[in-house]
Amino acid sequence: MSEDEMGKSVGEGRTAELGRALEAVRRRIDRAVADAGRASAPRLVVVTKFHPAEDVRRLSDLGVEDVGENRDQEASAKAAEVDALAGAAGRGSSGPTWHFIGQLQSNKAKSVVQYAGAVHSVDRASLVKALSAAMSREQARRREAGWGARRDLDCLIQVDLDPRPPHERPAGIGSRGGAQPDEVPALAERIDAAEGLALRGLMAVAPLGLDPGPAFRRLRELSVALVARHPGATWISAGMSQDLEQAVAAGATHLRVGTDVLGPRPEVG
Repeated sequence: MSEDEMGKSVGEGRTAELGRALEAVRRRIDRAVADAGRASAPRLVVVTKFHPAEDVRRLSDLGVEDVGENRDQEASAKAAEVDALAGAAGRGSSGPTWHFIGQLQSNKAKSVVQYAGAVHSVDRASLVKALSAAMSREQARRREAGWGARRDLDCLIQVDLDPRPPHERPAGIGSRGGAQPDEVPALAERIDAAEGLALRGLMAVAPLGLDPGPAFRRLRELSVALVARHPGATWISAGMSQDLEQAVAAGATHLRVGTDVLGPRPEVG
C-alpha cells in the first residue's frame, strides 16, 4: 500500500469512527428529548478543542453545522486551516459555524470576530465593549477588502451558577467565569444596545461535583426572565457529554459535546 493509500485508509477509518460516535450522541439526545416530552431537539455544538482541523472537516461532511472552541489561539488557526482544506477539496470556504465557548480576554475580541459566529461566554461589561468595537473594525476591514458585511455576532451571557463560595469549590479547576445571576439584566441591556452584537440568551457550565439538575433549572428560570424583557434571547447553552440529559430536561437549546464525539484529546508532543 502506498503512502497516499495508507493516508486515505486512515482518514476513512477516522471518518467512520466519528460517524458512529456522532450517531450514538444523537441517539442519546433523541432519548432525552422524548423523556422530557419536548417537541424539538437542541442543536449540537461539537467541541473540537485539541483535535485537528481534519476532524472538523470530517464532522462537517457528516452533517455537523456547529463546532465549539475555547482558546482563541487554537481556534483562529484551526478555522483558517479548515477553510484551506475546504478550498483544496474544491468546496470553497463552506463549513460549520464556530462557537467560542471559553473564557475570553478582551484583547482577543479582534481575533475572535474574524471567525466566530457566536460567543457563549460574555460575562462582563468590558468584554461587551471590546466585542462591539472589534465588530466595527471587522466590518470596516471587510468593506475595504470588497467583501460583504458579516452578520451580527451572536452573544450569550455566561452565568456562574455554583452556589458555593470560591474557597469551597473543588481545588484545581480554576475560574470558569460567568456573571452572577443578579448581573444578568444589566449585562443583557448592554449587549442589546451594542452595535454589531445580537443578544441570544444564556450559557452555563454545571458546577463541578454537584448534581447539575438544580443549576440547569435555575438557568431556565433566568432564561424565562430574560426572554420577558428580550424576546429574541431564547438560547440556553447548557450540557456537555456527562450531563446532556439533565440539560435537555431543563430546556437547553444548545448542547456542547466534545469527548463523546471525538474521543479523548490527542496526546501533545
